[in-house]
Amino acid sequence: MNDKIYRADLSTLKAWIEDVPENLNSLGGRGLTSAVVASEVEPLCHPLGKNNKLVFAPGLLSGTTAANTGRLSAGGKSPLTKGIKESNSGGTSAQLFARAGIKALIIEGLPENKNEYYGIRIRKDSIEIEKTHLWGKGNFETIEALSKGNEKCGVISIGVAGEMKMAAANISVKDPQGKIRSLGRGGLGAVMGSKHIKYVVVEPSENDQVHVEDPVKFKEAAKKFAKALMAHPVSGEGLPTYGTNILTNVLHEAGGLPTRNFSSGNFEGHDKISGETMHDLIEERGGKVKHGCHAGCVIQCSQVYNDKDGNYLTSGFEYETIWATGANCGISDLDSLAYADNLMDDIGIDTIETGAAVAVAMEAGVLEFGDSKGFVKIVEQDIKNGTPLGRIIGAGAEVTGKVFGVTRVPVVKGQALPAYDPRAVKGIGITYATSPMGADHTAGYSVTSNILSVGGFIDPLKKEGQIELSRNLQIATASLDTAGLCIFTAFAILDNAEAMEAIVDMLNAKSGSSITGDDVMSLGASVLKMEREFNKRAGFNEKDDRLPEFFSLEKCPPHNVIWDFTDEEIDSFWNF
Repeated sequence: MNDKIYRADLSTLKAWIEDVPENLNSLGGRGLTSAVVASEVEPLCHPLGKNNKLVFAPGLLSGTTAANTGRLSAGGKSPLTKGIKESNSGGTSAQLFARAGIKALIIEGLPENKNEYYGIRIRKDSIEIEKTHLWGKGNFETIEALSKGNEKCGVISIGVAGEMKMAAANISVKDPQGKIRSLGRGGLGAVMGSKHIKYVVVEPSENDQVHVEDPVKFKEAAKKFAKALMAHPVSGEGLPTYGTNILTNVLHEAGGLPTRNFSSGNFEGHDKISGETMHDLIEERGGKVKHGCHAGCVIQCSQVYNDKDGNYLTSGFEYETIWATGANCGISDLDSLAYADNLMDDIGIDTIETGAAVAVAMEAGVLEFGDSKGFVKIVEQDIKNGTPLGRIIGAGAEVTGKVFGVTRVPVVKGQALPAYDPRAVKGIGITYATSPMGADHTAGYSVTSNILSVGGFIDPLKKEGQIELSRNLQIATASLDTAGLCIFTAFAILDNAEAMEAIVDMLNAKSGSSITGDDVMSLGASVLKMEREFNKRAGFNEKDDRLPEFFSLEKCPPHNVIWDFTDEEIDSFWNF
């Protein structure tokens, strides 16, 4: 079976299947979405206009039997950063795409009729655009309606935030439990909404399988890879037990837990919202301490969180969300944060950007730090209904700061910083500054060496080694994203050479190629440079690779450190 590109043009309401150009054959995931955006999207176009495109692509290993390869990439020009954007997620769609031979889905154009709304339905060897009555519905209702009688289908959808084209709107992906994983960052939900697309449904075919050139070698390599993941103390023990929220106490102790809009690195309520506390509550209330965001996940860092009466409240309750809506807003009520998380899943809005925007509004006195009821009200009433305040928050932290006249606005390239203070975790600061994606922890997760001593230790409070660390991790991450691998596989890869060897062996066994580890890293470097070149053509320059001024002026307690990299040092990142 030869892979194909599926394309839908909303301007003509026509959809078709085409061959994969030769230059794209060796790409998948992020490498493929960024290549399509770089070659087909005018860099200066309006992100919500007809010339932007939305691209979905499974990774090179997606759909195979290999562990933790079920990641789906989405790409386009971001309405939040105005640059190139790739966001990736778990769920069921990546594997269904890959098994159906769908190399990528490209959605382009804008419909002429502004009062009609559509979905895209993909069956084996067919794609069609259909009218829908689900516009205006939440993600949960949309997924339920589309899955009725077809529970194994994949669903990619937007909520009302995407329909209103809010710059912080995300795209939801149905997971194996029928709940939601999120293509969270960069506002790609607004791009989908601008094209009047409510959903993409992928209907599975019973006999679809990914072709593997050498099944025996692939099976051996996949077994070695899974063994390495389970043997590592982080991916095999810490994350399955406490989820990503294990980091709340860790970052608090390190003095790098951003608190009350990045005014401190410590949060006095950290223990009330920690992974350890959450683990105990989940067990007490009959939830699930762990489950996978996609089939084949052996790490299983997600969970099901119930309320005090044992009723479902949310799932996939992650550290970044708990930090953004918790410590960053001075809120230590875990149940309120879980309720808000579920609301934001249904509305379809990025929890990191929303938490950051609300914290900026708190800085301005719109509501008090620690006001959990006020936070929930903003989500449940203002954002959901598109009130003026909801529109401001839904536009992201940068816009919120401008509207309310705040000077401490933690964004890079228009995107809010995630859950690590760059003054106390300096390697992640380099990633925030230089990533073509805007502030994004997943682009080059230096917390590995800075905080967790994975892949060696580099002092998070000192400048030495941070640029090289971030550079190596950003290159490696671009490769992992292209392969369709979960970022948390990096823990094993950094500490166990056999894990990286297994990835190379799987790629070769699948395609019949003979690439090396150096080839994989070269691929990551080429993806980064391609993304940076798009941003340059979109008007970006070196001055966009900077953290906000306040990080250099305000000391971060408890270490009382500042961001002290020179412009020349930051710019040296790109010397490769």
